[in-house]
Amino acid sequence: MIALTIAGSDSGGGAGIQADIKTFQEHGVFGTSALTALTAQNTCGVHDVMAVTAQFLGNQLRAVLEDFSVKAIKTGMLVNAALMKEVAHHVQTLQVPLVVDPVMIAKGGEHLMEDEAVETLRNVMLPLATVCTPNIPEAERLTGKKITSYADMKRAAHQLLSLGVQCVVMKGGHLHEKAATDYVFMQSGEVFALETPRIDTKQTHGTGCTFSAAVTAQLAKGKTVRQAIIEAKKYIHLAIAYPLHIGHGYGPTNHFAYRQQLGQCEVHYREY
Repeated sequence: MIALTIAGSDSGGGAGIQADIKTFQEHGVFGTSALTALTAQNTCGVHDVMAVTAQFLGNQLRAVLEDFSVKAIKTGMLVNAALMKEVAHHVQTLQVPLVVDPVMIAKGGEHLMEDEAVETLRNVMLPLATVCTPNIPEAERLTGKKITSYADMKRAAHQLLSLGVQCVVMKGGHLHEKAATDYVFMQSGEVFALETPRIDTKQTHGTGCTFSAAVTAQLAKGKTVRQAIIEAKKYIHLAIAYPLHIGHGYGPTNHFAYRQQLGQCEVHYREY
């Protein structure tokens, strides 16, 4: 199976294209890529960003899609509106799942998306998405609403679903709760939660990229959206639970842990 990631490069290797390709590999999926930006980055922060042109991004996408039978696609760092429109032009006619990870802010706080591009993300990219995976700050920026509770998450998710997204995974890592709980809202009205123990650690660089890449890899293998999200939750929990302790800042997650632990971890599932 083949998956495609459309995202920025992380020179530190913990997030972006690098995290996506590693995650695809660990799930037994061949990874292809189209770069949207280069970053000078490590675990301590993003020091510089250089976006590619929309034309060059389009050339990459044509090269991949003309030659490979891509079964699922994910987007990560899309710096500006021009890049988003280019991606939409190429993926809107494809009959494959699209996972949109609305990357906006790096772990260290640096902005990775131009302010004026947020509206384009809402109006151009989200209507095409099979799954959208915002964390709390990203969901707040997408909806313009403060989120401090499950009720807030539900309202925000329904606002995003109204744009045409088929499934919204509201990641609860930024909420101050005992467990790390993600809430999944489907266009069908189905709602369920996935809960794992919260781990007190700074080894969380690239968690969003890694989780969305795991969802993408599972969809490329033919899993249902529900199955893909549950397996991705296991993958990211293990990646955080068995840290590598690399770097002097927010260290990367352990992309090997899922394979080393045979994918075994407890995820509490409940329906609403």
